Amino acid sequence: MNDFTFIRTSVKEQVATIELNRPEVLNALNRGMVREVISALEMFDRDEDVKVILLSGTGRAFAAGADIDEMADDGPIDFEMNNPFADWDRIARVKKPIICAVHGFALGGGFELALACDMIFAADTASFGFPEVNIGVMPGAGGTQRLTKLLGKTHALHWLWTGDKMTARQAYEYGLAARLVAPELLMEETETFARRLVNQPPLSLRLIKEAVDAAVDQPLNEGMQLERKNFYLLFASEDQKEGMKAFIEKRRPDFKGK
Repeated sequence: MNDFTFIRTSVKEQVATIELNRPEVLNALNRGMVREVISALEMFDRDEDVKVILLSGTGRAFAAGADIDEMADDGPIDFEMNNPFADWDRIARVKKPIICAVHGFALGGGFELALACDMIFAADTASFGFPEVNIGVMPGAGGTQRLTKLLGKTHALHWLWTGDKMTARQAYEYGLAARLVAPELLMEETETFARRLVNQPPLSLRLIKEAVDAAVDQPLNEGMQLERKNFYLLFASEDQKEGMKAFIEKRRPDFKGK
């Protein structure tokens, strides 16, 4: 679709797909790729013809970490001045559902990118991990924070301190992966789920996502207030009127995203 160097994009049936496309290095995330992924996410978030965004990787892995060659000679002032992780913060501002399909490895920055999505579908042969400790550093794009919020302190420390790889089954049992799928069916199953979301009312999906994200980061009372506000707000939508009318009339609703 667009002139990207490190990713491929397409849109089919209102599902936008972003594919990491550096298979020769197992989709190692260099800064150019990260910028392109985020630009594509923001582009599709603005596109009225897109309802759901699907993120995947080409080749043998989703993403086997950050591009170490790119950062090996950097110093702290380089990072402070360039502030590369600020780009990652923009992912949280994408309003549409982002579904991640993981096969092969999702390590280091690849794991962080998957955790930044709303849901992970994983091939049952996939593996996840934060091996940064083994090269004398640590996650820097949200890995310590998101993993701890999802697993709790002690489990998170185990994986972060050891750098061990987590199996897809373990990721599923921890609640990191929403679904385990045979590798050959991964994209089919993920796309089927994405198309199911396409038929849901877009404003409801948007405001549910906002409320759930708040539940992770805010005290209960603040999250409850946001939930209530979003519930009230949906009663200003045409989709709410259509949805309830269709329920009463015992027919399938026709949602317009308005």
